[in-house]
Amino acid sequence: MAIGERIRFFRTMRGMTQKYLGMLLGFPEKSADVRLAQYEMGTRSPKAEITAALAQALDVSPLALTVPDIDSYIGLAHTLFALEDIYGLTVSETDGTVCLKVNADKGKDAAELLQMLTAWKAQADKLAVGEISREDYDNWRYHYPKYDDTEIRATAPPKELSDTLVEAFKDKLNGR
Repeated sequence: MAIGERIRFFRTMRGMTQKYLGMLLGFPEKSADVRLAQYEMGTRSPKAEITAALAQALDVSPLALTVPDIDSYIGLAHTLFALEDIYGLTVSETDGTVCLKVNADKGKDAAELLQMLTAWKAQADKLAVGEISREDYDNWRYHYPKYDDTEIRATAPPKELSDTLVEAFKDKLNGR
């Protein structure tokens, strides 16, 4: 699905008009709907800063808007083939049903994909048993990995803090 279709999908889901969303982005009222229509129809592609603003206005991750172009079955197939090459995705059969599996032995990227899929399955299972609502499930998906609590993600300290620590321990680092 191209970015324009994703914009339309989320805009409609949020109950917004093209004009309203365009005005949220700061486009003049006269042309706000035209500009959004151009993005949605694919005649214009939003630049990175517009994509970020769209994501914020639509309350989704920018990555939810910029999914690979899988508009055709051939495009989808090649996306899956690339996932096989990069992440160790394999096709197999279990109980007469074709399924996709991740070969975690393929390397770090495959292990990361498996971890992500496991987190996704956990949310889907919660939805299936009524532990979470469809809205909660969609919120988790459209903001991934923001609300993923299945793993602890380390974040780097701000550069200012890092520089301060390096300066404070400079003598020790130089063997003094």
